[in-house]
Amino acid sequence: MTRDTDSRDGVEQADREKLPDGGTAAGDGDDVALDPWGSAAVADYRKLFEEFGIEEFDELLPEVPDPHYLMRRGVIFGHRDYRRVADAMVNDEPFAALSGFMPTGDPHIGHKLVFDEIIWHQRQGGDAYALIADLEAHSARGMTWDEIDEHARDYLLSLLALGFDPEEGTLYRQSGDRDVQDLAFELGSKANFSELENIYGFSGETSVSHMQSVVTQMADILYPQLDEPKPTVIPVGPDQDPHVRLARDLAARMGYFSVTEAYASFEADAEERELLAAAYAALSEETSEDETVRCEDAADWLEDEMAPGAARESAVAKLREAGKEPLRPRVRFLDRNATEDAFEALIGAVEGEKRVFDEHVDAFDLSREDAEELAREVELDHGGYGFVAPSSIYHRFMTGLTGGKMSSSVPASHISLLDDPEDGYDKVKAATTGGRETAEKQRELGGRADECPVYELYAYLLAGDDDEFAKEVYDECVGGERLCGDCKEQAARLMREFLAEHQEKREEVEDLLEQADIELDSDRKRN
Repeated sequence: MTRDTDSRDGVEQADREKLPDGGTAAGDGDDVALDPWGSAAVADYRKLFEEFGIEEFDELLPEVPDPHYLMRRGVIFGHRDYRRVADAMVNDEPFAALSGFMPTGDPHIGHKLVFDEIIWHQRQGGDAYALIADLEAHSARGMTWDEIDEHARDYLLSLLALGFDPEEGTLYRQSGDRDVQDLAFELGSKANFSELENIYGFSGETSVSHMQSVVTQMADILYPQLDEPKPTVIPVGPDQDPHVRLARDLAARMGYFSVTEAYASFEADAEERELLAAAYAALSEETSEDETVRCEDAADWLEDEMAPGAARESAVAKLREAGKEPLRPRVRFLDRNATEDAFEALIGAVEGEKRVFDEHVDAFDLSREDAEELAREVELDHGGYGFVAPSSIYHRFMTGLTGGKMSSSVPASHISLLDDPEDGYDKVKAATTGGRETAEKQRELGGRADECPVYELYAYLLAGDDDEFAKEVYDECVGGERLCGDCKEQAARLMREFLAEHQEKREEVEDLLEQADIELDSDRKRN
């Protein structure tokens, strides 16, 4: 699997050596479709950066203290706004991690990725939340409450067996948490059907309960911030990104104020602001301290220096209308949902030079970061939520053992955490590999570890925290020293050992689950 256009995992990069992740991109074709309830498939992970604005995790990795091996090996490949979480870790400030599990079948090794990510964040000092998405399972997948109860118990036992601390973390079911349901109701007032139709492809045939489950998931994502706004990360596969984007939008819509950069009294969109910033930077260099950059001067500069385009034309028109008004950088507080008292309090709280308008306040002596913090403080003082936009990290999909997609509906393609250890051994032994047609070609050309589901097992699970072992397997494979038969035998034995140990730990934590603050049996009608 490649992470960029010119290099492969396990090969020394220009800036630093990257550890091999061994992943293969499931799916084929050029389209990227992110469907939270469909079959997960991404043919080219690079398109997620280009089309959806997901950022590359490799660039952030040096800022993460003691990164998890899934991060080091590139299994966690992307993020949205994770830097604020990493900063909280470094500075010993509050942060949280949350993910949910839809109990539609047995937990499998793909789910273990998310279990591990939640547990790692908990051990890094974060408030950890794990939820059972039972309302979603019932509404979107038609699961009965008896089925949900059975599977929910299995997910929770595996989570605890892997190291989640229920005394320090929070476990809950969507159907049993009134705070989540109340928050979902409030968030629902900021969303509409046409928006859900656009994001998820909902139609007139979509049930109301399915739509309701979406706003419930938005409430889940923001739930860790009900007591205190703080950076919160949601570890997910890329198919869940639509949920993250909507949650970030709703967090902003719930706020009393939005904070933007501005240069004049008129409103400008992001593209226009970039042009205004460029014009101001260029003109301010040419003017003395006692001179003022005027909007009409900026309009002339844009027409002379910038290529024609819709953004340039609209920016120039606004600047012409403003005429001799000074062009000056400032931060703008826009009144989104503020009460009258909150807006007046904000005006009083802004120190230094400011200009007050009917629906916004311009401050000239505040940084954007300080302005956002001030807006949040005023909001909290006047009964608002003050949500911080949730962050996310994204891990690669695991390839099915038979090639193609890993599917819960195809038992041979995945290994359940409940599989008999001998069955796990047999599944690995029968798995597809990235090997050559013959042992002779393998020794001559080397194996294709980047296209091998078995190597994924080493990188994602079986090598654990031992990067040297993961790299050794990779290098021996691509160097032709390791043949597939012996490699699968070793992986099969390690899988058998892992399943046996995991299931023994599951038995050990049964009492811990019984004592945890979560209802294991739903009292809902069995319709």
